[in-house]
Amino acid sequence: MNDKLKLISEKSFETLLSDYFTKSSEAIKGVSQNLNLIKSMAMGIYMSQLNGGNLLVCGNGGSCSDAEHFVGEMTCTFKDRDRRAFSAVSLSGSAAEMTAWSNDFGFDSYFCRQVEAIGRPGDILVLISTSGGDRSTGGSMNVVKAAEKALKMGIKCYALLGKEGGELSKIVSDNIKVPSLVTSHIQEAHISIIHAICLLVDEWEKLGKSGEVNGHEQAVPYTMDTFTDN
Repeated sequence: MNDKLKLISEKSFETLLSDYFTKSSEAIKGVSQNLNLIKSMAMGIYMSQLNGGNLLVCGNGGSCSDAEHFVGEMTCTFKDRDRRAFSAVSLSGSAAEMTAWSNDFGFDSYFCRQVEAIGRPGDILVLISTSGGDRSTGGSMNVVKAAEKALKMGIKCYALLGKEGGELSKIVSDNIKVPSLVTSHIQEAHISIIHAICLLVDEWEKLGKSGEVNGHEQAVPYTMDTFTDN
C-alpha cells in the first residue's frame, strides 16, 4: 500500500469508527428517558426474588447471549461480590432440549415450552429482541409466543426492544424501545440496561442487609414501597 492510499485508508477508518461510537453512545443515552421504567423493572425483579420467584430470560442470537449474560450477573455477582445468589435461568436451555423440541415441533414454540416447564406465577420473564417479533415474516416469533404463554400463566413480563418494537411492544406493556434502527447499537444499549438493573438490585440488596432503607430501620419482609424515595 502506497503512502497516499494508506493516508486515505487511515482517515476513512477514523471517520468510520468515530461515527460508530457516536451512534452507539446516542443509542445508550437515548435510553435515559426510561429511567423510571428501568427502576420499576429492577424493583419487580428484586421483589420477585425476595418472594421466592425466578428470573427467566430469553432472546435469539446476540440477544440470547445478552440473556445468558444477564443470568450470569444474577446468579454470580455484579458489583457486590459478597451478595447472595439470585435465581435466574436462560430459556435457551441445553442443546439437547432445544434440538429435540425444535426438530419435532418447531423452534417458534421452544421458549413457550420452556416457560410452561419452568415458569410459575410470581416469576419474571425478560424478553430481549432487537426487532420485537414480526408475524408477517415469522421473525423472532418464539419470544412473542413465550410472552403470550407467560402472561396467560400470570407471569410478569418485561421487554427490551429496538426499532419499532414489533409484536412484543403490543403485548408487553413494560417495554423499552432503544431509539435506533441499527441492531448492534440496540444490543449495546440493551446490555447497558441489563447492567443498570443489576446495579439497582445490588444496591437494594445491600440496603436490605444493612437493615436501613431510606434512612430508617427496616425489617423484612419488604414491600414495593420499601425502596421508594420519600
